[in-house]
Amino acid sequence: MATTNPVQFIQQVRAEVGKVVWPTRREVLLTTVMVFIMAALTAVFFALVDLLIRTGLTGILGMFG
Repeated sequence: MATTNPVQFIQQVRAEVGKVVWPTRREVLLTTVMVFIMAALTAVFFALVDLLIRTGLTGILGMFG
């Protein structure tokens, strides 16, 4: 592996950072809102699945207990 002196390394890092396309404030806001919405929908889904399984098991165990 070739070694690079620190000055060249910093120059290369700055050049690469300059190529980065940063998201706009609106894109960040929309993405954040979508993440919260998807997390809430996932939480509701798993709560309903948990309720269904718990109700089913309670019913089955009630018949045999």
